[in-house]
Amino acid sequence: MKRAIVIVIDACGCGALPDAQDYGDDLSCNTLGNVARAVGGLYMPNLQKLGLGNIIDIDGTPPLDQTIASYGIMAEMSKGKDTTTGHWEIAGIVLDIPFRTYPEGFPEEVISKFIEKTGCKKILANIPASGTEIINRLGEEHQKTGYPIVYTSADSVFQIACHVDTIPLEKLYDWCKTAREILVDEHKVSRVIARPFQGAPGNYKRISAARRDYSVPPTRSTILNRVQEIGGNVIAIGKIEDIYVKSGVTHAIHTASNKEGLEITLKAIKRTLELDPIAYSKPENPQIELIFVNLVDTDMLFGHRNDPEGFAGAMKEIDSYIPELLNALSDDDLLIFTADHGCDPTAKGTDHTREAVPVIVYHNNIKPKNLGTRKTFADVGGTVAQWFDMPWVEPGVNMLK
Repeated sequence: MKRAIVIVIDACGCGALPDAQDYGDDLSCNTLGNVARAVGGLYMPNLQKLGLGNIIDIDGTPPLDQTIASYGIMAEMSKGKDTTTGHWEIAGIVLDIPFRTYPEGFPEEVISKFIEKTGCKKILANIPASGTEIINRLGEEHQKTGYPIVYTSADSVFQIACHVDTIPLEKLYDWCKTAREILVDEHKVSRVIARPFQGAPGNYKRISAARRDYSVPPTRSTILNRVQEIGGNVIAIGKIEDIYVKSGVTHAIHTASNKEGLEITLKAIKRTLELDPIAYSKPENPQIELIFVNLVDTDMLFGHRNDPEGFAGAMKEIDSYIPELLNALSDDDLLIFTADHGCDPTAKGTDHTREAVPVIVYHNNIKPKNLGTRKTFADVGGTVAQWFDMPWVEPGVNMLK
């Protein structure tokens, strides 16, 4: 079986794109480079061997004369800097029009319809905010009243935070599904996100494993759909199934942390992951397999919380898994590391940053090269398609040539 493993290190940008200021970002934003500088150097010896230090200047991870993988930078062709836009482009969809954002909060017509259809009586907040900050500020009032905390950010998101002892998870998920039905046409946002939390006032904590993202469906076929259509497995690890609304996904498993995601990825590569319990469909005799992984801690726990030390620690954790990942690969396996956008924890604010992303391409028989700056994230989809000997007419070209 030929396989491709695509691992997205969420928010691991590597430098502002030329149009970053159009998105409210400073041209100095550089998630990976600034994190390394902020912590006094970030040593990632295994990613260094793959070529990460050859892509940009990273304090503590200098370039090597010889790498074991091909490496480069990918610019985002789509309009936007959010999770859905970045992941869709990786899979072959380039957006000409960005998803709508709500810097002043959601209009009355949206909120009143949400209150009416959910029966929640009232909502709290309806402002752009940091998730941890808004929960700490309004969590106690939410618990007293039962009113959901609704907030957004600079990204195209409608987020609903509820304490699990106040609003049961299934009810929160139902409210998110209702919001997803409301937020269409002129008010179509990229994602509605369920943000459950627990704990007591002054010590609230979000529950990562119970988070759910309700995205808009992909507007056309992606590399996931193409693999599924010809009878292959598409194993989604992390929030991948939510981003693509299960479109093109045959198997899926959510994760509570990067460590869990990496452990599950290793099991998938080693073929020890039990697929039946996580199957949406069961291809009869799959000849190809796409393992698509999102590692979200860098974004959710550290980028948005302005925590460069935590971000650096997450990168070191990923780096520590590289030897075992490489050792598990067969000659029929292709491994790609990349990212979906930036979220510079040293930048002003707590939102995503409009950045280029690194790309690393490896297989056992590769002749490493500098891939330069690619025009689009869709080169990942194009490369996977060519690895599987599939025709590819979407944006994106083969990086293995």
